[in-house]
Amino acid sequence: MTVAVAIDHLQKSYGATQAVKDVSFEVEQGKIFGLLGPNGAGKTTTIRCLCTLAKPDAGKVEVCGISALAQPKIVRQRLGYVAQEVAIDKILTGRELLNLQAALYHLPKKFIGQRVDQLLEALGLSDYADQKTGTYSGGLRKRLDLAAGLLHQPDVLVLDEPTVGLDIESRVVVWDFLRQLRAAGTTVLITSHYLEEVDALADSLAIIDQGKVIANGTPNELKDQVGGDRITLRIQEFTSDADVSKAKEIIDGLEFVENVIVNSSQGNSLNLVVGRQGNHLSTIEQTIQNAGLPIFSLSQSRPSLDDVYLAATGQTLMDADLAAAATRDLKKEKKLQMK
Repeated sequence: MTVAVAIDHLQKSYGATQAVKDVSFEVEQGKIFGLLGPNGAGKTTTIRCLCTLAKPDAGKVEVCGISALAQPKIVRQRLGYVAQEVAIDKILTGRELLNLQAALYHLPKKFIGQRVDQLLEALGLSDYADQKTGTYSGGLRKRLDLAAGLLHQPDVLVLDEPTVGLDIESRVVVWDFLRQLRAAGTTVLITSHYLEEVDALADSLAIIDQGKVIANGTPNELKDQVGGDRITLRIQEFTSDADVSKAKEIIDGLEFVENVIVNSSQGNSLNLVVGRQGNHLSTIEQTIQNAGLPIFSLSQSRPSLDDVYLAATGQTLMDADLAAAATRDLKKEKKLQMK
């Protein structure tokens, strides 16, 4: 295995805030790697250290075997970086902006036109190339930003939340293009808190929470570590905590059930882990109906990345995002009170 990106025991603080406490992972050359975690987990800070935009307090960061700390200029030549926030000149046309970016990369003039046309075509931007970027939709602006990061044909492409805020059509275009890059041998590292995005694209991934890596491996490896299949049960019109407790107690008593969690973010649904052998759905359905509790929905599936996150942290990624937002709001309120 050839390692394209190696991060080892990375640490980074901003004043009293420790954004990254201990992050380690490796990205294999020619693969797509996903970095998952809630807002504020340390994903963007990790990426900024990788792209030489921030200096780590401790740890090792290497790109294609080159130290980002010792040789940042060479690392920047090997990297393409597309930030979460799109920043493009609204006065220029798409083609003009890419030509400018190509000149800043010092690409040979005789190759610039061909390279720009190639990227415009690949990302479905040819019809908009000579329109001012100020008229572009959010999806078109994101695709243009992606094209700008690829002009110099980097060995490693780093994308921070590449499809946040995009419609389904634009997201599919970006996903397909990233798969094409992988097929051509480019290493792609994406940060995201969209579980389905990483599950669909990544060959391997790491999950960061509170500045630390809490899970690392391929999607299937991480799902297998969680255990058996997932069953989600919702009782029709939960009217009291007693109904929830009763259903949980009944389910807990079934011998094939490994674990039961009440998921408040899904309308107090019961999430349970079961073995993969046997027709468990019919048994659960009959048991709940015999107890006099009407079933609203009952489904079975393989473990998801949300199950992986739930097993590692005790909360879903959605709940973690809400908790992080509440913490930020509380800090803002305290600052205002101090003023």
